[in-house]
Amino acid sequence: MRSIIDTRPFPAAPPRFNLAGHVLRRALDGPEKPALVLLHPDHDQMISTRDLVAMAQGTAAALLDQGLTPGDRILMRLGNGLAFHLVFLGAIWAGLVPVPTSAALTGAEITKLSALVAPRLILAEPGIALPETDTPVLAPDLQNWALKPPAPLHLGDSNREAYVIFTSGTSGTPMAVSHAHRVILARAAMHQGWEGLRPTDRLMHAGALNWTFTLGAGLLDPWTVGATALIPVAGTLPPALPHLLKRAKASIFAAGPGIFRQMLRQDMPPLPHLRHGLSAGEGLPDALRQHWLRATGTDLHEALGMSEISTFISGSPTRPAPPGTTGYVQPGRHVAVLDPEGQAVARGEPGELAVATTDPGLMRGYLCQPAPQGPWFRTGDVVQMAADGTITHLGRKDDLLNAGGFRVSPTEVEAAFHNLPGILTSAATEVEVTPGTRIVALFYESSCDIDAEALHQCAEKTLARWKQPRHYQRLDALPRTANGKITRRALAASFRKDET
Repeated sequence: MRSIIDTRPFPAAPPRFNLAGHVLRRALDGPEKPALVLLHPDHDQMISTRDLVAMAQGTAAALLDQGLTPGDRILMRLGNGLAFHLVFLGAIWAGLVPVPTSAALTGAEITKLSALVAPRLILAEPGIALPETDTPVLAPDLQNWALKPPAPLHLGDSNREAYVIFTSGTSGTPMAVSHAHRVILARAAMHQGWEGLRPTDRLMHAGALNWTFTLGAGLLDPWTVGATALIPVAGTLPPALPHLLKRAKASIFAAGPGIFRQMLRQDMPPLPHLRHGLSAGEGLPDALRQHWLRATGTDLHEALGMSEISTFISGSPTRPAPPGTTGYVQPGRHVAVLDPEGQAVARGEPGELAVATTDPGLMRGYLCQPAPQGPWFRTGDVVQMAADGTITHLGRKDDLLNAGGFRVSPTEVEAAFHNLPGILTSAATEVEVTPGTRIVALFYESSCDIDAEALHQCAEKTLARWKQPRHYQRLDALPRTANGKITRRALAASFRKDET
């Protein structure tokens, strides 16, 4: 049996379509209820469905008043506040193209990205670095924008550009990903295939809003089904999240594995409203999933995806992923595991994960590069598909390690140390000890150095000899992107030969 699953088709997009109109349809037609709650340390700011629509429409009108026309791009230099939500929705409502970016980027970094997207306008809040450019800069004026007559919904081809988002940069350089309005239709596969999302849910997301995971699962999906989005304000640290979850009566919580790990260092309060959690961005170790289950009585459901297509492999409340696996192909997807020649491998064999280029959730393309060609978009993720269709993620193709001629998954090496007391998180990579001689090394975060013998014994329990690290090194913090993803490629610069 070959490693290919085809559960198509998705429903066809209407001939005239708008992503923001689709997302806000429940808010426009349904009863008034909380749409967005911004969680401050000592109080909450609630925006109703009626106010969200009116403010988004007013923001759309204000942006058009700047002389912009449909198709123009707007660079967003905004934090995790109300302005981000309204500018993103309002721009798309008007047919404009928002470009969310991380508020943590430096002036030099955002200058490079701005040149790539060529925005007509920059929306910026104080204290966030701006690019060196002649592009006009405008500060959000939400109070006055909300008073403007609503702009009409801009309808058009569902394949036209809706927004541009940057990849996390784990491969070296962030890529500008252009998404079409149709992308929102593919997200319907996640509502039950991963999130278990209901109109009555209150979904809290702890990530930065420019991250695809937060933008989709934290905002667009709740509003599309008529649920409430809960967003901690900028600067909220992980130790504060458990009590925010309780106070906000969150029923679903979404975050990266690192956030769950930091939260579990605190005493978790009772969370009677929480049904389950959602994890993405990095692999979810089984040990962390079990720790969360013991602490909260709820399960975590992992998803695998990327900025180019968001998530398309996942476990869910109705179909949890078996231990050690990521989950299943979401309904509506056409997915294969390919060999280097582009043929589907036999089930149980490793290969590169690919998704059909006909998937409505797939990007239009990278800016300044040709659109994806051929039947498959190859993701760069190495996986195995079992006989029952479950997917096990082995790592990124570029991250796989070569130990004595054998290919080793860094995630498998890292998983061996998840339960070792003292290690907060770890990352495995290759380092060169002498010219032409490379070994597997494990870098870890911890408050103090861990005894080398304890590390060796831990590796010997679960890893074959050729998979075991030959070098261990503590770091105060592993290198991460602006969105918090570990960058294994950057670890070699920290290697100290004297500790080998």
